[in-house]
Amino acid sequence: MAVAPQTWSRRGGWAVLEICAVAVLYYGSAELGLLQQLVRDQITPLWPPSGIALASLLLFGPRVWPGIALGAFLVNVTLGPSLPAVLAIAAGNTLAPVCSYALLRRAGFRSDLNRLRDALALIFFGAFTGMLVSATVGSGTLALTGVLDAGDFASAWSVWWTGDAMGVLAVTPLLLVLRSARWPRGISLSRWAEVVLLVAATVCVGFIETGDTPLLFLGFPLLIWAGFRFGLAGSAPCALAVSIFAIVAAGQGSGPFEGQDLLTSMLTLQAFNASASLTALLLGVAVGERTQTEREIAQACRQLADMATRIATSDNRPALPARRNDQKAVSVESDTASDSLPHSRDDRI
Repeated sequence: MAVAPQTWSRRGGWAVLEICAVAVLYYGSAELGLLQQLVRDQITPLWPPSGIALASLLLFGPRVWPGIALGAFLVNVTLGPSLPAVLAIAAGNTLAPVCSYALLRRAGFRSDLNRLRDALALIFFGAFTGMLVSATVGSGTLALTGVLDAGDFASAWSVWWTGDAMGVLAVTPLLLVLRSARWPRGISLSRWAEVVLLVAATVCVGFIETGDTPLLFLGFPLLIWAGFRFGLAGSAPCALAVSIFAIVAAGQGSGPFEGQDLLTSMLTLQAFNASASLTALLLGVAVGERTQTEREIAQACRQLADMATRIATSDNRPALPARRNDQKAVSVESDTASDSLPHSRDDRI
């Protein structure tokens, strides 16, 4: 009877630690995301906490939702405009990942992201559909409190929704990959050299993106390279890096964002970020699914080869049922012998 309370206390302690960790990560990532705020110092084109919140629910379950709520409240309480508005915005930021989690579980989502259907579910259910809740509640609250004008509601809502959706597409796959990541063993020196070259190329392209020349499209060859050679483990970090450089360029008004108004800049930025995230996610998952299929086929071939070898070298071959055949042969011979013997009555006649 003394074991049960200890077990429950350990579980409760781990649950509290998980909730606190989620709250700290949510708050820290929110502070980083607010460095590139565009609307009322509160709405950003990339909101990493949404991706962290959804990944936390997928990894630890719905019991960590208080950590999401606490982190959202701590972030918004310093931004205002009032305590009821802060509570409403925090509630929307909490309900959005919870709705995404419920939709993904309903769709049979697997957190290892080894199927193409999982990537599509994360895109349409986790990012595009679930984040409608936070954008609608947050923008509506700011409009009802008089912070946003009626003419700015559409642009604020679009930036809020796309920022939360991009947070899911860019951050959630990366966290899910890191969960199952293991330090590679037996990797050749040329493979490590390729990794270093990919990182260096990504940094160089990032500096080009933040320059005056509109060369955002240079990031797509890197995404294809990372996806084909390293799967989702390579394409997810590359997509996040490329998106961050594009957001910095938009904040500076350089490159293709120079001289553009807010709505045009947001359309250009979010179209690029969405294309980069979708390319990285779909390509990485497709390559991973192909690799998994090849492994299963190779394993099945090895099993068949082992089975054929055991059958060929085995001496326990099935024996014929000789007793039944001998009985049939004896009965046939007896019938033949009886037919060949003369009958005594016929001979007398």
